[in-house]
Amino acid sequence: MKTKHYLTAVDVDILVDAALDYATAHSFNVSIAVVDDSGTLLMMKRMDGAPVLSTQICQEKAHSAAVSRRATKASEDMIRDGKIGFLTINAANGMLEGGEPIVYQGQVVGAVGVSGVQSFQDAEIAQHAIQQFLEQQT
Repeated sequence: MKTKHYLTAVDVDILVDAALDYATAHSFNVSIAVVDDSGTLLMMKRMDGAPVLSTQICQEKAHSAAVSRRATKASEDMIRDGKIGFLTINAANGMLEGGEPIVYQGQVVGAVGVSGVQSFQDAEIAQHAIQQFLEQQT
């Protein structure tokens, strides 16, 4: 039997707080979602001034990153390169840059999705949050 790592409520708070700190420091108004490895929402936070639509998009990005086990930029790039068949699957709703899987000891334990600024900035926020979280795990 293998051991399965998972995100706790404290872990989710750490991830969201790190994302909020980074966004605030850069004057970004975004929505942030954290999901477990199945793509199930654990927490979503919308900053003051973040677009209303960003609440849905961040959840979709996080879900897509968790179930695909890769950053959503990879999916967006494949679609941009002409592989439009990916648009026919349910996870396609979140195939925009800004969703990042959380990989701990070789296992995807969840994902962070961010929406509200330019896609590469959304990804920066998610990556920063994950990096801060993983640094606390050692």
